[in-house]
Formats: sequence, structure tokens, C-alpha cells
Amino acid sequence: MRQLEWNLSANLLKEYDEKLSRDGIDGERLAARLHEISKIGLTSDGGSHRTGFSNEEKRAKDLVKGWMKKARLEIYEDGAGNVFGRLEGKNPKLPSVLSGSHVDSVPNGGHFDGPLGVLSALEIVEAWNKEGFQPERSYEVVIFTDEEGSRFNSGLTGSRAMTGEIEKDVQYTLMDQKNKPFEKVLDEAGLSASAFFEINRDLNEISHFVEVHIEQGKLLEQYGQPTGIVSGIAGPLWLDMSFEGEAGHAGNTPMNDRRDALVAAGEFISKIHALPKRVSDTAVATVGKLNVSPNGPNVIPGEVKLIVDIRDISEDTRDELADLIIKEAGNTAENYGVSLNYKQTIRVTPVPIQDEYIDRLEKHLQNHSIEPKLIPSGAGHDALIVGHHLPVSMLFVRSQKGISHNPEEWSTLNDCVRTIHVLREYIESLTKE
Repeated sequence: MRQLEWNLSANLLKEYDEKLSRDGIDGERLAARLHEISKIGLTSDGGSHRTGFSNEEKRAKDLVKGWMKKARLEIYEDGAGNVFGRLEGKNPKLPSVLSGSHVDSVPNGGHFDGPLGVLSALEIVEAWNKEGFQPERSYEVVIFTDEEGSRFNSGLTGSRAMTGEIEKDVQYTLMDQKNKPFEKVLDEAGLSASAFFEINRDLNEISHFVEVHIEQGKLLEQYGQPTGIVSGIAGPLWLDMSFEGEAGHAGNTPMNDRRDALVAAGEFISKIHALPKRVSDTAVATVGKLNVSPNGPNVIPGEVKLIVDIRDISEDTRDELADLIIKEAGNTAENYGVSLNYKQTIRVTPVPIQDEYIDRLEKHLQNHSIEPKLIPSGAGHDALIVGHHLPVSMLFVRSQKGISHNPEEWSTLNDCVRTIHVLREYIESLTKE
């Protein structure tokens, strides 16, 4: 796609209801800013390519920093490249309210995942400036570094660094697709390893984090609602499993004398689909990676390795599901005379959103004639990491057809602006506490 043909702003404004631009919130400004960010790393497919620690991510941050300065925010950047724009409150000694997201993308991704959350948070400041409003607490707009993790297959980097969840020894072993070590990539991004691992943000300085994000699912579209309340953010638990049988000749081994690892693994996988509903309505389990050995067309599979991705917004039910899956795998292996080995490779604590914040968000949605709908987030977000340490809330914006991480990713400007009106009212309530 030629740069001259690209106009995200014009497409967003085609069906925009200008009546939504009120109380200092400006849909045309939001559309223009989404467009300006979209031009950075624009792909030939009309997608976005701004991987973490890239020049494109830095350019997008610098662009937003320019808007922050015009909004009279005090800007500072930590050792991970996280950017904070601070509006001082009437009582600056109180812990501040934080809101934002990220501006990096997956390769050839969409234009709303991340930037919408950052610009929504900034739009609140623009509205306050126009109306001469100063919050009781200070308010900070944040851009977290490398949320997607496409470069090192290890995301949520900026929020993990800010909260002290980075494991130094593990981080130093990371290599990108060009075999550049993490330390060298930091250096090329104008950061230093020493500063990265010595972030000393006092989390007591923050009272709450709010993140606006596109849903990346179809529930809001099914409900016919522009905005939804995130009920919790799932934490993944991965089980690395191996079914070990005996390889043999596909023609000369009778069916009753086989220890076929793939048959066992296949039956096990087919049973997983029914297990999540036994523990909760929000639990999910997926096998998305499978390795068969020897992997020959005329050889009985002797070994099958697979990964089960298990998620829920409650740690108890997530772990209960993992136990059910392990039990099912063991029974299936025994039935087919193969052995089972497994280990847990990833375990991230889920973050259920506290009822008091959900209740408050429900009232704010109703104030704007939006029917409150609770939606679990199966995907990880910076709010997941921050939520391990601080109170957090999330609002989802309706995604067309649920498409995300794709150039076709789309949320209407009407839905985005209606969400920002809710966000503003909610944040103002948080700053008054």
C-alpha cells in the first residue's frame, strides 16, 4: 500500500457521530492521532509493524511524547523505556492514578491494539485542559515498552520491569530473530542493561491502573454494545507433555500390537474440549503445538510432544482444570500402553478484577446508556502484570468480527469515543478517593 493511499483518519470519520465530541473529548483528534501512529511501521498490507525495542516503537513513543508536552504533562522515561506523562493533582502527595497501554505491535498487526489505550488515556488530559479541571490526585499516562513480545517471544516487558517481575538471568539469555542478545538490543534502542534492571519505581506512588483495550473477541459484537467491563485477566499455565510409545513399520505391525503415541495423544486432545466447562464458564484449554516423531508417512509414531495452554481468570479453577487434564492424559496413556511425561513450563497468576471496581464501572456505563457486560480477558495485558501488585481495571472496546493482530483489526470511532467518555468519568471518580 502506498503511503499516499493510506488514511486511517478518514476511514474512521466516515460514520462518526460528531455529537460524541463533547465535554472536551474530540473524536476527530483521536482519529488523527491514531492515523499518525499508524503511519509508523505501515506495511504493504495496510498493517502495523512496530516490534518492541525497534526504531519504529521509539518513533511512536516520541510522537506521543510530543502530544504529551503540548498537553503540559511532565514527561519522564525509566530504564525500560516506559514513558510516563504526569499531570500533577491538587494533592501531589497522594498516590497517582495511572492509565495507558503500549504502542508496539506484532509483525503486520493492526492499528488499535495498544495505541487506542494510550491515546484514550491522553484524551482525558486534553478534556481536562479544555475545561480547566485539575484532579485531586495526580494522573499519569503511560506507554509500556514491548507488550507484545514479538522480538524475543517474551512479552509484557515494560510492565514486568516496572513491577520488578523481570528475571535478570532469564532476560540475559534472550536472543531476537537475528541472534542479537537482549543486552545489545537494549543498547541499540538507546537503553542500558544496568538501568533496565535497576528500575526503582515505588509502586506505593500508584493507587490504581486503568487500561482501555480492544476486545480481540466477538462478545461485545454479539451483545451489541460498544464497551464492556473486563471481569478478570487470565493467567496462562502451560503443560509440556510427551506421549512415548514405540515406533514401528506401518505395514508389518498388526493393529492389536501397537503402542502408537499419536493415537493416544489424539484421543487425549479430543477429550480436552469438554473439560474446561467442568470447572468454570471462563476456563479454556488449547493444544496449538504438536511434534510427531519420527514423523514419517509409513512409520508408527513413537513419540508425540505437545503443549497444553490452560487459562482462567481464577487461579483455583485454572489449577483445577490443569489437574483434570493431567489425569485425563494419564488415563489415556495407560489405555494405549504408552508412557506419559509432563512438566509445567509457564505459570502466570491470573488477576480477577475486584467487585467494587466492576460495580462502579457498571454505573458509569449505565450513565452513558451502555448495558454493562462482563467479559473475561483470555489474552494477557500490561494490566495483568500491574494487577499482581496494584488494583487494576480494564475496559474493552468492541472489535469488528473479533479480528486482532491483523491488518483488518477494526473498532469504530463511535465505540472508541463512547468508551473514552466512560473512562473519563471513572478516572475522575478514582482521583477523588
